[in-house]
Amino acid sequence: MGVIRLNNMIFYAHHGYYQAERELGQKFQVDLELECDFSKAIESDNLQDAINFEAVYHKVSDIFNSYKFTLLETLADRIAREILKNFQVESCKIRVRKPQVPLNGFLDNVEIELVRRRSEP
Repeated sequence: MGVIRLNNMIFYAHHGYYQAERELGQKFQVDLELECDFSKAIESDNLQDAINFEAVYHKVSDIFNSYKFTLLETLADRIAREILKNFQVESCKIRVRKPQVPLNGFLDNVEIELVRRRSEP
């Protein structure tokens, strides 16, 4: 088994609790960790036997651009479940960051993290 990481993917989208967030949109950052078996790809040295990073990126991008979620948790769950459904990975750890949080205070970002495994319903 091995791990593939796609770090700090950046998307502009219209997710959030507040009406202004959904109307104006904002930047989001995403990290994925995909646990998978590399043995077939290592032996063949062929992309057909590996996880295609570009296809993973486009799947995440499609989800960001096709839906409007209120909660980061719901967004992250949808992405993780779609990755498990469409790619030969055993688990998906995802972190979604929202750099511009409408709070009455200062912080770098808010981040949620969740893990989904193929064996889960």
